[in-house]
Amino acid sequence: MTRPTGRLQPAIQPEIRPGIRLVILDIDDTLVDTRAAFAVAIDEVLTRWIPGLDPSSSVAALAHWITDRHGHFRAYTRGELTFAEQRRLRAADLHSTFGGPVLDDAEFARWDAHYDGAFRSAWRLFDEVVPVLDRLDAAGLRYATLTNAGSAFQWDKLHRLGLAARIEVLVGVDALGVGKPDPRVFRLVCDRAGIEPARALYVGDELDVDARAAQEAGLTGIWLDRRDARAQLDGLDVPVVGSLAELADRLGA
Repeated sequence: MTRPTGRLQPAIQPEIRPGIRLVILDIDDTLVDTRAAFAVAIDEVLTRWIPGLDPSSSVAALAHWITDRHGHFRAYTRGELTFAEQRRLRAADLHSTFGGPVLDDAEFARWDAHYDGAFRSAWRLFDEVVPVLDRLDAAGLRYATLTNAGSAFQWDKLHRLGLAARIEVLVGVDALGVGKPDPRVFRLVCDRAGIEPARALYVGDELDVDARAAQEAGLTGIWLDRRDARAQLDGLDVPVVGSLAELADRLGA
């Protein structure tokens, strides 16, 4: 969920490579509206632990959480922190920045339970997801998922949202102990699906960690730009789509 950089060449985005047989999908902010779920969870903990914030500060707190300025979640995906450690560090940083109390072990356990419960209750698929998967099925295209969260956590998410039975392969950060942008995780999905990387496409909402990293691993990398961030850029070195439906159109599904 990081902002894209400006180092973009060439000015015209490339076409999608022909012969794609496997579509690998990111989960958070690609299939699931995780940003909206973050908003619900952060509002829950702000109301309880940092009450009285004005609306602009509440908006800033959500942006602070999503941006993760110290890169704690990225450290988790590199195998440097556990999931619980990165969340505790991010909670401490949020409280330090917006005037919340110091969280000792017991208080963080309560904080984490409130955050996690609100977060899980707010998981929702984007409206286009099921129709797009139906189109991929009809076109004979297989699909899998690759995520920078833990496999059990993401299987639970997909199960709650009715997608688990449809997903052929899911690779999480625990499979190799590292996540995207490491090229090995992209290739692992292809290997488990029995498809060579040149015949696979990966689509996700982050330009560098998703699209460019997939390209470097030998797949076709697609940037899913739902927020039209491309309008601020001079050009693209990967294909870009504004929705999964647009991706299905370009694949001829």
